[in-house]
Amino acid sequence: MNQIILKGIRDSDFSLGWLARNCSGLSRLKNIPQNPEYHGEGDVYQHTEMVCGKLVELPEWRELEKEEQELLFLAAAFHDIGKAVCTKQEDGQWVSPKHTIIGEKEFRRIAYKEAEQFGLTFRQRETAAKLIRYHGLPVWFWTKRRPELDLLKAAESIPLRLLYLLSKADVQGRIEKQSGKMEENVELFADYARESGVWEKPFLFANPYTKYQYFHKEGLWQEAELYDDTEFDVILMSGLPLAGKDSWIGKNGKEMPVISLDEIREKMGISPTKGSGKVVQAALEEAKNLLRRKEPFIWNATNIIQETRQKLVGLFAGYGARVHIMYLEAPYRELLARNRKRERYIPELVLEDMIKKMELPAPWEAYDVKGSIME
Repeated sequence: MNQIILKGIRDSDFSLGWLARNCSGLSRLKNIPQNPEYHGEGDVYQHTEMVCGKLVELPEWRELEKEEQELLFLAAAFHDIGKAVCTKQEDGQWVSPKHTIIGEKEFRRIAYKEAEQFGLTFRQRETAAKLIRYHGLPVWFWTKRRPELDLLKAAESIPLRLLYLLSKADVQGRIEKQSGKMEENVELFADYARESGVWEKPFLFANPYTKYQYFHKEGLWQEAELYDDTEFDVILMSGLPLAGKDSWIGKNGKEMPVISLDEIREKMGISPTKGSGKVVQAALEEAKNLLRRKEPFIWNATNIIQETRQKLVGLFAGYGARVHIMYLEAPYRELLARNRKRERYIPELVLEDMIKKMELPAPWEAYDVKGSIME
């Protein structure tokens, strides 16, 4: 795939101005206000300029590989894109609640829809998206009840050494009243990550079962080695409508029973915009019958929201299943073309809303998480 944006970043000598001219989403950061206690430098775009400038001045920057520099700069440019959506006033103060979570989704939405312009591979897109999602973690991780859990979750998706540099540039690229405190926390994060063995790569658990239990069971030590007493497999499909889930099942399902919410909806004569509760209830009854008999099956639905996936994974695992999440993705333009040919056409506003809300499965969510991406 032609590396349009990454090549442009390097050819422009890491210029935020060039990136803003070629990525319309960044212009929205101008005139978005911030709390002067933490951001005396001005609006979000001014802060982003300072962050990008500080990033390329860091001594560690020169030691990075070429692609790492490009992706890290891209993440720095978009790290606060969520503030363009969620900034508001509360009690006379400017706040941006959950801007990192919103920012991850917003960057992914832009890069997915404008894939021809960005020219990123799936891995590159998701690396930048997860850096955006976790860029505040190094400052606040120590306030968490289980700080090592948050570090290990983040390490499942991105190298923490890159996250450290983004966060370091973020705290240096501002004018705050308590200067230096945030940077101390970032250095503490780096020390903790090195000591925990997740500075360069994800933590190496004893086995997949122990890994799943660690991220879903309170108080489990990451060095533990649990006996894997799972008895059968359940595949949980995930992906936007028309991403190719039915085709994948046809080729890889190995004649496993399939619980399809679309098929149940059609049998019950329920419109896609109505009665989802009845459809899910009927699907759950089918699943429980198979779970009681310890029979493998495939759960076929969009499952694009993490909370929905985790409820299902927890239910299936509770019966002794090894739950595998299979995420599928098709290019945006291909998705639209398939939709126009479909008998049960999905209104494009509905499809766009799903793209906006989409949360990709993280590696820690199930026994294992895989993907098939059509690039």
